[in-house]
Amino acid sequence: MKITRFGVSVPSELLEKFDRIITEKGYVNRSEAIRDMMRDFIVRHEWEEGDRDVAGTITIVYNHDEADVVKELLDLQHDYVDEIISSLHVHMDEHNCLEVVVVRGKATRIKEIAERLISLKGVKHGKLVMTTTGRELV
Repeated sequence: MKITRFGVSVPSELLEKFDRIITEKGYVNRSEAIRDMMRDFIVRHEWEEGDRDVAGTITIVYNHDEADVVKELLDLQHDYVDEIISSLHVHMDEHNCLEVVVVRGKATRIKEIAERLISLKGVKHGKLVMTTTGRELV
Protein backbone atom coordinates (compact mmCIF):
# COMPACT_ATOMS: atom_id res chain seq x y z
CA MET A 1 0.00 0.00 0.00
CA LYS A 2 1.34 3.42 -0.96
CA ILE A 3 1.83 5.80 1.95
CA THR A 4 1.28 9.54 1.51
CA ARG A 5 2.73 12.06 3.94
CA PHE A 6 0.94 15.32 4.67
CA GLY A 7 1.33 18.16 7.14
CA VAL A 8 -1.20 19.42 9.65
CA SER A 9 -1.10 22.71 11.53
CA VAL A 10 -2.68 22.69 14.99
CA PRO A 11 -2.37 24.77 18.16
CA SER A 12 0.38 23.44 20.42
CA GLU A 13 -2.02 22.89 23.36
CA LEU A 14 -4.23 20.72 21.16
CA LEU A 15 -1.25 18.64 20.06
CA GLU A 16 -0.09 18.21 23.66
CA LYS A 17 -3.53 16.93 24.72
CA PHE A 18 -3.67 14.65 21.68
CA ASP A 19 -0.21 13.22 22.41
CA ARG A 20 -1.14 12.61 26.04
CA ILE A 21 -4.32 10.75 25.08
CA ILE A 22 -2.75 8.62 22.37
CA THR A 23 0.02 7.63 24.78
CA GLU A 24 -2.62 6.63 27.38
CA LYS A 25 -4.41 4.54 24.75
CA GLY A 26 -1.20 2.81 23.69
CA TYR A 27 -0.70 4.18 20.19
CA VAL A 28 2.86 3.77 18.94
CA ASN A 29 2.77 7.09 17.08
CA ARG A 30 0.54 9.94 15.89
CA SER A 31 0.14 8.41 12.44
CA GLU A 32 -1.61 5.32 13.81
CA ALA A 33 -3.95 7.44 15.93
CA ILE A 34 -4.78 9.74 13.02
CA ARG A 35 -5.43 6.74 10.71
CA ASP A 36 -7.90 5.35 13.27
CA MET A 37 -9.60 8.74 13.57
CA MET A 38 -9.90 8.99 9.78
CA ARG A 39 -11.41 5.50 9.56
CA ASP A 40 -13.92 6.36 12.28
CA PHE A 41 -14.84 9.54 10.39
CA ILE A 42 -15.40 7.49 7.20
CA VAL A 43 -17.52 4.89 9.03
CA ARG A 44 -19.73 7.62 10.55
CA HIS A 45 -20.17 9.09 7.07
CA GLU A 46 -21.28 5.69 5.72
CA TRP A 47 -24.01 5.61 8.37
CA GLU A 48 -25.10 9.19 7.63
CA GLU A 49 -25.56 8.46 3.93
CA GLY A 50 -28.26 5.93 4.78
CA ASP A 51 -28.07 3.80 1.64
CA ARG A 52 -24.67 2.24 2.32
CA ASP A 53 -24.19 -1.32 3.53
CA VAL A 54 -23.08 -1.17 7.14
CA ALA A 55 -22.75 -3.51 10.10
CA GLY A 56 -23.18 -3.16 13.82
CA THR A 57 -24.53 -4.51 17.06
CA ILE A 58 -27.62 -3.62 19.00
CA THR A 59 -27.27 -4.36 22.70
CA ILE A 60 -30.27 -4.28 24.99
CA VAL A 61 -30.88 -5.07 28.65
CA TYR A 62 -34.46 -5.97 29.48
CA ASN A 63 -36.66 -7.43 32.16
CA HIS A 64 -37.97 -10.71 30.75
CA ASP A 65 -40.90 -10.60 33.22
CA GLU A 66 -42.22 -7.40 31.62
CA ALA A 67 -45.40 -7.92 29.57
CA ASP A 68 -44.66 -9.63 26.25
CA VAL A 69 -41.13 -8.32 25.75
CA VAL A 70 -39.64 -11.74 24.94
CA LYS A 71 -42.31 -12.53 22.34
CA GLU A 72 -42.07 -9.04 20.82
CA LEU A 73 -38.28 -9.29 20.72
CA LEU A 74 -38.39 -12.61 18.88
CA ASP A 75 -41.14 -11.43 16.49
CA LEU A 76 -39.17 -8.31 15.67
CA GLN A 77 -36.05 -10.35 14.96
CA HIS A 78 -38.05 -12.51 12.55
CA ASP A 79 -39.36 -9.37 10.83
CA TYR A 80 -35.77 -8.43 9.95
CA VAL A 81 -34.38 -11.85 9.10
CA ASP A 82 -32.35 -10.44 6.15
CA GLU A 83 -30.54 -7.88 8.34
CA ILE A 84 -30.16 -9.78 11.62
CA ILE A 85 -27.16 -12.08 11.30
CA SER A 86 -27.04 -13.49 14.81
CA SER A 87 -28.01 -12.82 18.40
CA LEU A 88 -26.57 -13.68 21.77
CA HIS A 89 -28.73 -14.03 24.87
CA VAL A 90 -27.31 -13.79 28.40
CA HIS A 91 -29.20 -14.23 31.69
CA MET A 92 -27.92 -11.44 33.93
CA ASP A 93 -29.96 -12.45 36.98
CA GLU A 94 -33.39 -13.96 37.74
CA HIS A 95 -35.19 -11.07 35.96
CA ASN A 96 -32.81 -9.29 33.61
CA CYS A 97 -31.40 -10.41 30.29
CA LEU A 98 -28.83 -8.99 27.92
CA GLU A 99 -29.31 -9.46 24.19
CA VAL A 100 -26.68 -8.62 21.57
CA VAL A 101 -28.02 -8.56 18.02
CA VAL A 102 -25.54 -8.53 15.13
CA VAL A 103 -26.88 -6.65 12.12
CA ARG A 104 -25.82 -5.92 8.54
CA GLY A 105 -27.64 -4.00 5.81
CA LYS A 106 -28.58 -0.50 4.71
CA ALA A 107 -27.91 2.10 7.41
CA THR A 108 -31.48 3.41 7.45
CA ARG A 109 -32.86 -0.10 7.93
CA ILE A 110 -30.37 -0.91 10.72
CA LYS A 111 -31.28 2.30 12.57
CA GLU A 112 -34.95 1.35 12.23
CA ILE A 113 -34.28 -2.06 13.78
CA ALA A 114 -32.33 -0.50 16.66
CA GLU A 115 -35.08 2.03 17.37
CA ARG A 116 -37.74 -0.66 17.39
CA LEU A 117 -35.74 -2.96 19.69
CA ILE A 118 -34.70 -0.23 22.11
CA SER A 119 -38.24 1.17 22.36
CA LEU A 120 -39.86 -2.16 23.32
CA LYS A 121 -41.69 -2.05 26.64
CA GLY A 122 -39.50 -3.78 29.20
CA VAL A 123 -36.18 -2.73 27.63
CA LYS A 124 -34.21 -0.89 30.32
CA HIS A 125 -31.30 0.23 28.14
CA GLY A 126 -30.20 -0.14 24.58
CA LYS A 127 -27.37 0.96 22.36
CA LEU A 128 -26.56 0.74 18.67
CA VAL A 129 -22.86 0.38 17.96
CA MET A 130 -22.18 1.29 14.36
CA THR A 131 -19.31 -0.08 12.34
CA THR A 132 -18.49 -0.94 8.76
CA THR A 133 -18.59 -4.05 6.62
CA GLY A 134 -14.92 -3.29 5.96
CA ARG A 135 -15.24 -3.73 2.20
CA GLU A 136 -14.25 -0.19 1.26
CA LEU A 137 -12.19 0.74 4.32
CA VAL A 138 -8.42 0.92 4.00
